[in-house]
Amino acid sequence: MSILPLAVCFLVAVLQLVAKCYGRFNPLHHSGAASPYFDAPSQFGISPSTPPQCFVDRAAYIVRHGSRFPEPGSFAGWQELFDKFQNNSYVARGPLAFIPSWTPPVDDIPHQPLYLSSTGARESFDLGVELRKRYRFTPGGDNLTVWAAGQQRVVDTATYFLQGYLSQGNYLSNSTENRGIIVAMPDSVNYTFADSLTPSSGCPAYSTGDSSVKASIFRATYQGKIANRLNHFLDGLELTDSDVGIMQDLCGFQAEINGDTRFCDIFTEAEWKDYEYAHDLNYYYGSGPGNPFSATVGYPWLHAVTDLFVSSPQSAGARQGFDPPSLIMSFTHDNNLPPVVSALGVWNSSRAHGVYPLSAEAPNPERTFRSSYLVSFRGYIALERMSCRSDAPSTSVEHSAGPSFTSSAAHEGAQAQRFVRIRINNAVVPVPNCDTGPGSSCPLDAFATHTRTRAVVAGDFVDRCGLSGVKNATGNLDIFTQVPSRTAQSFTLLVPQPYAVIL
Repeated sequence: MSILPLAVCFLVAVLQLVAKCYGRFNPLHHSGAASPYFDAPSQFGISPSTPPQCFVDRAAYIVRHGSRFPEPGSFAGWQELFDKFQNNSYVARGPLAFIPSWTPPVDDIPHQPLYLSSTGARESFDLGVELRKRYRFTPGGDNLTVWAAGQQRVVDTATYFLQGYLSQGNYLSNSTENRGIIVAMPDSVNYTFADSLTPSSGCPAYSTGDSSVKASIFRATYQGKIANRLNHFLDGLELTDSDVGIMQDLCGFQAEINGDTRFCDIFTEAEWKDYEYAHDLNYYYGSGPGNPFSATVGYPWLHAVTDLFVSSPQSAGARQGFDPPSLIMSFTHDNNLPPVVSALGVWNSSRAHGVYPLSAEAPNPERTFRSSYLVSFRGYIALERMSCRSDAPSTSVEHSAGPSFTSSAAHEGAQAQRFVRIRINNAVVPVPNCDTGPGSSCPLDAFATHTRTRAVVAGDFVDRCGLSGVKNATGNLDIFTQVPSRTAQSFTLLVPQPYAVIL
């Protein structure tokens, strides 16, 4: 036998091993809402680092809850797939050889479906640690207040975030310091309207703009082909289109629940990209820019945060009753993030022709709207207000004996200006037509103007949602400055300190 074919085979094997080890393609980064959290790659070539002449003096996040077990409906699909694998006689080969022994990754049905997994708890804790170090807003011993929709997995995400954020030191001897407070509110109800972290439920017109059926149309173009391919590895059993959908969902869910990634290995890169695009269509047309009422329900959060950015914390608190912290954290569900994208006016335009609105026939690689980069578990949208000097920091500093300026004080003064940046899953996304500041940021005054301009697109919440004449209907979000808020029906929860005590 010639040495050349052997060498070629060896090279191919090595390349496949390298690709697997170094993750040239990771299905968990293309699984839409089933993706465990990961930092999104930059789509605009902007460094996520804060520019050296700037520091962040205020930030606001709206965050999806962390990784979870399946909802009951999805879990029923897993059980049906398990029953199919168990109640038939067949031979499974190759990448499907494991399915006869596969079991759903749920072993305590009364306590797991709907709730966070341990990965979700870790994601939330890690975000708390990360933001405490990133911004350095909170001196040791200070308390922190955050906001959360009231469903348990959302409150639990806020709880683990606070435990991570406040994990420094030990305050067992002083129960009034280093405490986390959650301002919670009714979740997915129709009677708090815009004064909510789930405002789409309070907008009757919102569901009429949902055309996410386009995702199902697109799935019909590829799932059958995948089933036909995989059925070549089975004798005596036949997979259906719906089986394929469940198996692709299980890649992300099983990976984050118990670390099993065998379902991830079944599908090709092209098949994963189709799966991801179906998620893109679902969120773009269901709750994102493709829904004409999306910006309407996302705007109240943007408007409330912009008001806080424009005013000083002290004046906002004195004027309206509660002085929100420099770090404003809002915890909610996946479908409440795309409306903020719509309100901001990002991820819905392209220099390339024919990218938007998204096609239900085939994905366009030029699109920036990517569900995996937004609604992954613990996905977020963040707005950062930066204070920046016009001059670059010196590379040579002379110090005389005595106190030094803090990093924030060094940026204050006549030369300091304020700017705003958007982060989506850590990647910086420029404000449309406003990226001339440091790190492609937008001057604060211009950002405020941009927000007012987006109000025209969003429209009046009460009018657009068909709530004129409805008692207590409001288009205002006041939860950050009214604690508790009467219209939001919010209430406070005290997060227990994570210290062991004698029983």
